[in-house]
Amino acid sequence: MPGFKVTRKKETGLALKMRQLGIRESDLCEKFVRSGGAGGQKTNKTSSCVYIKHLPTGIEVKCQRERSQSINRFLARRNLACKIENMIMRRVSEEKKRISKIRRQKRKRSKRAKEKMLKDKMKQADKKKSRSYARAISLNDG
Repeated sequence: MPGFKVTRKKETGLALKMRQLGIRESDLCEKFVRSGGAGGQKTNKTSSCVYIKHLPTGIEVKCQRERSQSINRFLARRNLACKIENMIMRRVSEEKKRISKIRRQKRKRSKRAKEKMLKDKMKQADKKKSRSYARAISLNDG
């Protein structure tokens, strides 16, 4: 990422974050587009808007916040890294939720919960038994 007009510390921090997330420069498709908006003749003549696509994930980022192309390159890469990190974290949290749900389903019921469930089952059984008894009487009468 040579040529950025940002501090060395920020540049190395971003490079480290991209390495940790497994983002390689060879996986990025980078294009420069003329940006619109305020900025006058300078923005009309230079292609300072940066468009980056991460080919493995298909995530696209477009940045035209600054008038400088090099700063927009840095900001676009930072936004891309954040998006990929959020995608990874979401996938991890969904997996954790799925595992904890299975764990809850397999967990034994507490003694109190089991007693309550059995009590409700007995109540339902008594209700059904009384219906069948009433039906038997009505059939004998008919």
